Amino acid sequence: MGATRRSTQPGDWRRPPPGRCRSCPRWPCRSFCALAHLPSAYAGGPTASSWLCSSSTMCNGFALWAAGMLINIHSDHILRNLRQPGETGYKIPRGGLFEYVSAANYFGELVEWCGYGLASWSVQGGAFALFTFCVLLPRAQEHHQWYLQKFENYPKFRKILIPFLF
Repeated sequence: MGATRRSTQPGDWRRPPPGRCRSCPRWPCRSFCALAHLPSAYAGGPTASSWLCSSSTMCNGFALWAAGMLINIHSDHILRNLRQPGETGYKIPRGGLFEYVSAANYFGELVEWCGYGLASWSVQGGAFALFTFCVLLPRAQEHHQWYLQKFENYPKFRKILIPFLF
């Protein structure tokens, strides 16, 4: 028998060639693994136990993270329920922080990572928060511009990512 021919139809799951992953380039995976390991290495340091017991930083960071998670969950719920079953087309998100920003779900994720950075009180945790901001800001700007172009009645006072500021 000869070599089997692979289908090129849309939706066809094809196995990538050996040693190659097309769906996720190697450098982001390696970067994530390296950055994910750094906080665990930091946690075993000499100041870790005293910092956790004697500082309110961990509790404040956890509270900030939890607030961000709730914002993210609520915003995703609003986005999922924009259309009723069978409806088509786009709608303006309303309610929650969508009254103040175009990308409320991104704002929630940013708050989560800032809480993580505060709770870890490490360079690595701060780097995660900064990286998240740098990745989500351009996406939020694109969403905001799309809404402004798509809807004539889109609220002009809505900010892009951070309520009342930007």
